[in-house]
Amino acid sequence: MKILVVGSGGREHALAWKLAQSERIQMVYVAPGNGGTARDGRLVNVDLTDPAQLADFVVAEHVAFTVVGPEVPLAAGIVNLFRARGLKIFGPTKEAAQLESSKDFAKAFMQRHGIPTAAYKTFSDVAQAHAYIDAQGAPIVIKADGLAAGKGVVVAMTLQEAHDAADLMLLDNRLGDAGARIVVEEFLAGEEASFIVMCDGKHVLPLATSQDHKRLKDHDEGPNTGGMGAYSPAPIVTPEMHARVMREVINPTINGMAKDGTVFTGFLYAGLMIDAQGNLKTLEFNCRMGDPETQPIMARLKSDLVSVMEHAINGTLDTVELEWDRRTAVGVVMAAPGYPDNARKGDVIDGIPAETPECVTFHAGTTIVDGTLQTNGGRVLCVVGLGDSIKTAQKQAYETVDKIRFNGAQFRRDIGWRGLKH
Repeated sequence: MKILVVGSGGREHALAWKLAQSERIQMVYVAPGNGGTARDGRLVNVDLTDPAQLADFVVAEHVAFTVVGPEVPLAAGIVNLFRARGLKIFGPTKEAAQLESSKDFAKAFMQRHGIPTAAYKTFSDVAQAHAYIDAQGAPIVIKADGLAAGKGVVVAMTLQEAHDAADLMLLDNRLGDAGARIVVEEFLAGEEASFIVMCDGKHVLPLATSQDHKRLKDHDEGPNTGGMGAYSPAPIVTPEMHARVMREVINPTINGMAKDGTVFTGFLYAGLMIDAQGNLKTLEFNCRMGDPETQPIMARLKSDLVSVMEHAINGTLDTVELEWDRRTAVGVVMAAPGYPDNARKGDVIDGIPAETPECVTFHAGTTIVDGTLQTNGGRVLCVVGLGDSIKTAQKQAYETVDKIRFNGAQFRRDIGWRGLKH
């Protein structure tokens, strides 16, 4: 069979890489893909991004089903369009994707359905926002309401930072429509975890746990990014905590969406904060797999992803049990110079070693120009090492990172450090 993966990042490369391992696959198309998917003999890039043109392509090529990677096409309604044409696709509708595309929608939803989350208020008036910030004090969190590619959240440790963030979003319009409204919420201390499930509308299938590292530099310093690396499993999600997350966050979300008349299908990602006392709060929802969490999760998945996807599309996820590699996976992101603000493009990339059972390199911001692999985005690569412990997995990943060269590469040396404390 033929399958289409929509997107161009590291998450999409990892999904396509895993799908292509199935014996039932004739072809995995990636639209538009990147330099890494272009170099993989089992994958074919398709230079299309428009949902209607993608639907035409699926019909013309007899594609069995489509998997959507990023949030932008989901928020634009690609699932609605495909379904209206009778085409099989895995992802949430435009209406269900509001859990990610509007922070205000998500917060109001959580409040309505009793899902634990931080106290908050939403503002479009900057003076009211400033007054509320002053009344609450710092630290405090300022979020753009709309999609801002992982850059719409400011964790302000001082009042000045908070006021600056509110001005930047509401007055300077630096994030465009995404920042026309802001959500101001209480600061939560603790340890973050990424909890990702697949949902077919009724049944929920949890994926392996993971934890990502948002800050640019070692020791969680520097600016927030879309994610500088991730590892799986996350020791903070104990079996007890796993059961609680399902009971207190995931199931009420799926049931609440159905009750509100917006059945949820697709990947659901709950960003969680677990404090020192074991209290659990939901930071945010994404309606897709995380990036860079997808890369280590896919590297650990032993089950045939094609058949899992078929069950998800057909509403039979309750019959699936996933099999995981017992090893830990550590994924290290190599980013371009200037990331996260103004990433430089066009640098030549050298030295990526061949995939081994212990290490695989997924591409994100790469492209091929005149036969040469070049940087083409902020986060360029994600190198995933596998090992019997976090330490061994780190060693595998960093040995490969040290072989790869492009000018000004930025990466952290401590991905997985929190897991070593448990």
